[in-house]
Amino acid sequence: MPDTSLLETFAAPTDTPFVIEHVNDEFTSVCPKTGHPDFGVITVRYEPAPARAGGVCVELKSLKLYYQSFRNEGIFYEAVTNRIRDDLAACMRPVWLQVITDWRGRGGIRSTIRADFGAIPPHYLAR
Repeated sequence: MPDTSLLETFAAPTDTPFVIEHVNDEFTSVCPKTGHPDFGVITVRYEPAPARAGGVCVELKSLKLYYQSFRNEGIFYEAVTNRIRDDLAACMRPVWLQVITDWRGRGGIRSTIRADFGAIPPHYLAR
């Protein structure tokens, strides 16, 4: 089970709306069906709540350690994506959050999964 206690935050630096995007090019987990490793790119995009409302941002080293806690986890692509969304949304309570996972192809099939929290601005929905 991924370790959410690894996630740390820091206070949002401003009340002015802004968007943060973090990309992890080296995500790994394990396919629960085959036991083979799955390799993906995880993109997390979010708007922190304003500082005056107690908004926070996720700290990057803690995010990296959280991602690494999936390394030996037997979990499907869809579950990984939704779990990351749920854990980060609970940790930060952002205005909105989007998690996109792009999985390296296996058997000629590539997969992209997206899980959203809150009202995503329309220009982030186009793909």
